Amino acid sequence: MSNETARSNETILVLDFGGQYNQLIARRVRECHVYAEVHPYTMPVEEIRAMAPKGIIFTGGPNSVFGESALKYDPALFELGVPILGICYGAQLMAHALGGVVQTAETSEYGKTDVVIRDGYYGASAVNSAEGGSLLFKDVPKKSVVWMSHTDRIVQAPEGFVVTAETADCPVAAMEDAARGFYAVQFHPEVMHSQYGKHMLRSFVLDVCQCAGDWEMGSFVEKSIQAIREKVGDGKVLCALSGGVDSSVAAVLLSKAVGKQLTCVFVDQGLLRKDEGDQVEAVFGPDGPYDLNFVRANVQERFYEKLAGVEEPEQKRKIIGEEFIRVFEEEAKKIGAVDYLVQGTIYPDVIESGLGDSAVIKSHHNVGGLPDHVDFKEIIEPLRMLFKDEVRQAGLELGIPENLVFRQPFPGPGLAIRIIGEVTAEKVKMVQEADAIFREEVESYQDGRYAKTLGQYFAALTNMRSVGVMGDFRTYDYAVALRAVQTSDFMTAEAAQIPWEILMRVTTRIVNEVPHVSRVMYDCTTKPPATIEME
Repeated sequence: MSNETARSNETILVLDFGGQYNQLIARRVRECHVYAEVHPYTMPVEEIRAMAPKGIIFTGGPNSVFGESALKYDPALFELGVPILGICYGAQLMAHALGGVVQTAETSEYGKTDVVIRDGYYGASAVNSAEGGSLLFKDVPKKSVVWMSHTDRIVQAPEGFVVTAETADCPVAAMEDAARGFYAVQFHPEVMHSQYGKHMLRSFVLDVCQCAGDWEMGSFVEKSIQAIREKVGDGKVLCALSGGVDSSVAAVLLSKAVGKQLTCVFVDQGLLRKDEGDQVEAVFGPDGPYDLNFVRANVQERFYEKLAGVEEPEQKRKIIGEEFIRVFEEEAKKIGAVDYLVQGTIYPDVIESGLGDSAVIKSHHNVGGLPDHVDFKEIIEPLRMLFKDEVRQAGLELGIPENLVFRQPFPGPGLAIRIIGEVTAEKVKMVQEADAIFREEVESYQDGRYAKTLGQYFAALTNMRSVGVMGDFRTYDYAVALRAVQTSDFMTAEAAQIPWEILMRVTTRIVNEVPHVSRVMYDCTTKPPATIEME
């Protein structure tokens, strides 16, 4: 699927300079009901012009704007005639490129910092830059907390710019040339630690760029169904169905578009949650409500054999991804000629798998296309430009029941990445049982109300074994790690403060009911620095 399906007439382009918050910036823009896309800073200016964005945001990044690590950007970016907001490195780049001065700071700023907006540039009345106010800070008080993360700093703004904010260690915390629509902030307005960051981004998108804020999920669904029908024609479609939220929404979207031309192949690779295979078949199988063909491939032993002896998480992901494709290839041959393969790839998958100079956080087995020898004409990824909560919105628009739409997120490689070290059938059984206990206890607490406050919760099996006592016997068994996070977008997450009574009940049940587990621990790490998943 082309990005055109997701785009409206208004797009904000986020140019990635290697920052860790690149997708978060795009997510914040979409919260304003304005469509945003992330592209590498090397995107040719001709392609940017063709996209006709209403505005551009430069992300942060680890490089310096001067010296050997300086990135080779195209100066024509500043001649496109559209508003630009530079964030952190993006702010320094704007200053350096347009004649300002950037230097290595004597004192680096990292973490929460008080920023002070200069008189005349803040407050609800500052709605017109021509009158001395700043559109960027129109709903922001004089002093607030922001998130800083920089070593270099702007010490002199370029000609035509005014300095609008400062901190104790940063003389140019914000600057702007409103006449040209150029704005820059040294801090990160996109992260939740910046008190009024959302206000600033909203002001840039709606007031500076003058976007209407009319991008809605309903229109995305309608456009996607129509685009799929036009693309597929009378072709046959094979969908990679895992039963998770992403692939389920993709499957129903395709079903609405092409009906029985779609065959959903559900690969039960032996790495699913307890009883999940049967649950998926009950929803999408012949007795389910959807107009599609359903095939279940039971290939558990095949995956266990491939994973035997493998401990490194990236290697496990790649093995599972390759074998996944092989299974689909085989099933496609049984079905007959298949023109398209559908996958539930979503936008964080794309970005985390590497975009431009951004670090590859983890590879996703449903990103990057198929090997050349696989016999499909093309991949359709109807959700490729959506974030997780947008996928759920699309699911509701499609009429999918809420219990499916708000199902716990589950990684494509399954329990293989919730088992530290080698994957075996015995370990899978252990983590399935522990996970089922944890989820059952969380979901029954306060009649299910507490579970709704959590973004994700699961059990994982560590590779640690420790001495324990069961009755009169010494044991030497595994430790289970519990993980629960609170998050709105899955790009950042806080460890949930699970009530002690839940943790104690879960611990007692797991140790008593799950063979070969003698210890239970709780993971308190945030994202970042950790990922939400265990590997």
